[in-house]
Amino acid sequence: MKTLWWAGDALALIDQTRLPAEQTVVECRTYQEVGRAIKMMIVRGAPAIGVTAAYGLAIAARQSAATETGSLIADLRQSAAELRTTRPTAVNLAWALERLLGLAEAQHDVAAVREVLLAEAHHMAEEDEEANRRMGRFGADLVKDGDSILTHCNAGGLATVAYGTALGVVRAAHEQGKRVHVFVDETRPFLQGARLTAWELQQEGIPYTLITDSMAGHFLKSQVNLVVVGADRIAANGDVANKIGTYGVAVLAKENGVPFYVAAPLSTVDMKLTSGAEIPIEQRNPEEVASFAGVRTAPVGARAAHPAFDVTPARYVTAIVTEVGVLRPPYAGSLAGAFASQGSERRSG
Repeated sequence: MKTLWWAGDALALIDQTRLPAEQTVVECRTYQEVGRAIKMMIVRGAPAIGVTAAYGLAIAARQSAATETGSLIADLRQSAAELRTTRPTAVNLAWALERLLGLAEAQHDVAAVREVLLAEAHHMAEEDEEANRRMGRFGADLVKDGDSILTHCNAGGLATVAYGTALGVVRAAHEQGKRVHVFVDETRPFLQGARLTAWELQQEGIPYTLITDSMAGHFLKSQVNLVVVGADRIAANGDVANKIGTYGVAVLAKENGVPFYVAAPLSTVDMKLTSGAEIPIEQRNPEEVASFAGVRTAPVGARAAHPAFDVTPARYVTAIVTEVGVLRPPYAGSLAGAFASQGSERRSG
């Protein structure tokens, strides 16, 4: 299953707001449509958002009426600025845009810019899937036959181009013949666990149990062997921003002696930020909290808050699974070492 793909002259996306009831595809032919798809969570998940933004900028280059390189670069910078505002927490979005802008600025004619940007977006899509599969293999070594795994939000194929990060670990263990069972937090208020993770596991034939977020502590105390989650941004010290509720799961895991693993590509690591305190937290419409599955559950006029992400301090993270291996504390050293081994072409932020 692919979450996104190039369809001749448009970016095709599985509409994740319609799952699991129906599987429909949205086609984006302008960068504004790409931006709306990101903002409205038609596509979501940090790696998927990054590649989607790359295609958005490639589309912007094709949209532009510029006939000389300077004007085209100016148009691309404006388009990138608009795309960057759609989801501020996931660093992959800004990372992808900067990567493409750097390539565009190195070209000497308009046609070359357009050709190179689309080719790079294709390359990033392939790169993402390959990284996820490597992560899965590394992470599967942390899973024993018979383990029960708790996950929060959706970090599966739907959060990436294909295969997944946290669910990639589960998939790889399953493919190795290990008997695993997944406890799926429903992940209020957008229900990514109930709608998306459960759907993905069902497609793969991997046993799972759907639970409410408030049940996590109960099952961590008695039945869960490890936690695996994804990430939207990781600071240089190993602090992790992920879907709201992740911090609570990490604290409960620590209290109950359950390993807490984060699976994320190096593109999700922002080495420019010294700690999670510097990570911007997206604030979404509070009305999403005042309803459940589109049905209002709170009194009209009720005051609500909706931070879309929280930050888990590095001290709660047992290890970070990346495409170059499993990184252990202290993360300031292991993350820096991972980037050094990859060279400057994978630089984040």
